[in-house]
Amino acid sequence: MNSLRRAALVWMTLLLALIGAAAVLIAYRFAYDEASEFLDGQLRQIALNAGEGMSSSAAAPIDQDPEDEFSVTIWDAVGRKIHASPPNVEIPRQSQPGLADLSAAGDHWRVYMTSDGAKTVQVAQRNSVREEIARSAAIGAAAPVLIVIPLSWIVVGWAMNRLLGRLNALAQELAERSARATEPISLSGIPVEVVPLVEGMNSLIARLRSAFEQQKQFLSDAAHELRTPLAAIQIQADGLVSGSPDALEERKAAIAQGVQRASGLVNQLLRLARLDEPPSPQANEPVVVAPLLLACVADQVEIAERKGVDIGVIEQHPALFPGPAEEFRVLLENLIDNAVRYTPPGGKVDVSMRRIGEQAVIEIVDSGAGIPQGSEERIFDRFFRAARADAEGTGLGLAIARRIAERNGISLDVGNRTDGQRGVRAQVTLSQAAGRHDKT
Repeated sequence: MNSLRRAALVWMTLLLALIGAAAVLIAYRFAYDEASEFLDGQLRQIALNAGEGMSSSAAAPIDQDPEDEFSVTIWDAVGRKIHASPPNVEIPRQSQPGLADLSAAGDHWRVYMTSDGAKTVQVAQRNSVREEIARSAAIGAAAPVLIVIPLSWIVVGWAMNRLLGRLNALAQELAERSARATEPISLSGIPVEVVPLVEGMNSLIARLRSAFEQQKQFLSDAAHELRTPLAAIQIQADGLVSGSPDALEERKAAIAQGVQRASGLVNQLLRLARLDEPPSPQANEPVVVAPLLLACVADQVEIAERKGVDIGVIEQHPALFPGPAEEFRVLLENLIDNAVRYTPPGGKVDVSMRRIGEQAVIEIVDSGAGIPQGSEERIFDRFFRAARADAEGTGLGLAIARRIAERNGISLDVGNRTDGQRGVRAQVTLSQAAGRHDKT
């Protein structure tokens, strides 16, 4: 599990370490350059002083600080060494006057040589002197950073404790909330950086509240819809006991019709509940649409004939659907059943499938009463019936069809016909990319 405190400390330490490293490098380079410039001046000054105070016949010692580690050598006009300090250090004579770097006596030296014709003076100093000055400056630059790093741990840890203390209070509030609590979480006292997280929680709570309300309404509507066929069955069952023998067959048929209606409603409710579950991620074999469409129409032919409705397929073209065959079959069945159910005797239901570019378009067009004005936005609501009151149905067909379309990336449009005739046109559009796009 990730720790915000540990992450903050690690990043703070890395940042300070980088700053410290940069400060050390800059201080070392700057101090080395400054020391070199100053000590080069010292070399020149010592060489000039040694040349003025030294005759070719004398060899008096030159006073210097042993810590400066200077080596002074003087030659006369004929190249004879007349002075060397310290005498045990042998620095080769340079051929050209001025500054130079060389290696001698097992060390690296900075050398300055000057000559006035009568004498040649050469002063040398170990480079380690300059490096020591630069190291001292670098250590001085690193020391504050080394002190700041542990202090930053203390400060960041204290600040994180205060911040996490607020989050702990929020966590305690959430832990004490009821499972059915749908009030949004207060943003009071919440750090600005945590506000997006809390707002996301509030958005989730709002969706849960909406889902709870829909579920409650769904159960209420389901109970109401089941009450009617069950009450009819109860009435007919009572009549079996007290009624005349002549009405026995009629009552038995009414009971069977009521059971069939209640069974159909329960099946639709179960189907709708299954569609509310997340879809299976398993791949589906492409479905050849034409045979499936013909089979769905064939299932409605007998019902349509008994009702006096002319149903048929007027056009079809080959197409594939890459989603689950069973769900696609249910979608087509509900749309075709809906068209037959709300078309009056003598009416027509025409089913067609055509290709438009890369899309396959299925249309179910009926000659029924159409959708009443003002009901267009509600036709996909559960248990809503927009047609005649004498048309039997559960009011769930279009709700199921829309849910299947949403789960599989299908475009579904249902509305009144636009050719000037009465009736409803349901249009299903499939694209080559049609597949699962469920967000539940």
